[in-house]
Amino acid sequence: MLTSLENRIPPPIVGLATAVLMWQLAGHIPALTDISALQWLMIAVLAGCGLTLDLLALVDFFKRKTTFNPLAPERASTLVTGGMYRFSRNPMYLGMLLNLLAWGCFLGHWAALLPPWLFVLLINHFQILPEERALQQLFGTDFTNYRRIVRRWL
Repeated sequence: MLTSLENRIPPPIVGLATAVLMWQLAGHIPALTDISALQWLMIAVLAGCGLTLDLLALVDFFKRKTTFNPLAPERASTLVTGGMYRFSRNPMYLGMLLNLLAWGCFLGHWAALLPPWLFVLLINHFQILPEERALQQLFGTDFTNYRRIVRRWL
């Protein structure tokens, strides 16, 4: 039954739902403190890195002229292994995670930092594993070799 959700919910929707859950949790728990200069720096670094990863990963897909549609990984025409994909097999999801962590820091509540880990579990199970199966079928040994060299997240 749960496999019916594989590659069905766009990852940005999962990320947005996670951000809303974080906001809801933060609204029901007293704030820890006002945001300090160090927190602002951490927020800026996390968000900046997250956005950069997302944009550079998209550029890598456009350069290779292949689909970046996470709901149809079987349409990939090329295995993208360069650019950001030399460091992470999923830099866009990693970028989304960093943005969620930045949001959690902005909210200033310890409870708001828990849902991003739910995001990781959901994306791993319902998005990344099905994508990896599709890429394995499409690219065989090339994907196997790539998977041996590059980690799933970081």
